[in-house]
Amino acid sequence: MQTQTEHQAGTQWVAVLDAEARGLVAAVDAHPDARRVFDGTIDAAGYIHYLIQTYHYARWSTALLGEAGQRLKRLGRHPELAELLIQKGEEERGHERWLLSDLNNLGCPEEQVEAAARRPAVDAYTGWNFFTSRSGVPTAVLGTAYVLEYLSQTRAGVGAERLQAVASIPNIHKSVTFLRSHGALDGDHVAEMAKILGPLTDPEEQAAILLSARTTRIIYPGIFREEGPVGHPVAR
Repeated sequence: MQTQTEHQAGTQWVAVLDAEARGLVAAVDAHPDARRVFDGTIDAAGYIHYLIQTYHYARWSTALLGEAGQRLKRLGRHPELAELLIQKGEEERGHERWLLSDLNNLGCPEEQVEAAARRPAVDAYTGWNFFTSRSGVPTAVLGTAYVLEYLSQTRAGVGAERLQAVASIPNIHKSVTFLRSHGALDGDHVAEMAKILGPLTDPEEQAAILLSARTTRIIYPGIFREEGPVGHPVAR
């Protein structure tokens, strides 16, 4: 049975994780292009840029989460968290196809998506999370998942609605599948994760999860354009 002290410790560390998630939302709201995506006022080139960069990290989500879960199993640690990671990886399977469909409806075919330059933030994101999944503390990727799902819960669905309401981008009503779906899917995930993570008492794992949450908070805004409305992404 969990003691009151253990419960308080769990509540306290998850509260810090929650603060990182709120910090990511604040960072996105403070970034000009990110704010335009979610308030619906982004131009077509900026929205295409956002979808392309999202594709280049989201395509690895199943592998990142699944490998972390399988590694936890091999280590014989936290069977519930291992299954959660594997399950979350399967839930992400194919979501990159939503992005390709949205982009195609905006006149950006798959070959153009593949050829587009990746922002350094995308490489930093995938590099960090593959490191933690394969060589670091495998539960750390849950910090990344937590803050991104919190962002989806608070901004994705609203962003899809605003983009369609403003309707400044041609064919936008057929190009918000990724945002709309993530806003709906991630609604209950944050609370579910907090409930599972709360009882985790290992200080090293808590620190690793918080570090990944903080790293994602810092990296994620870098997927958006810095220079504002200037044109489409350039090929590598």
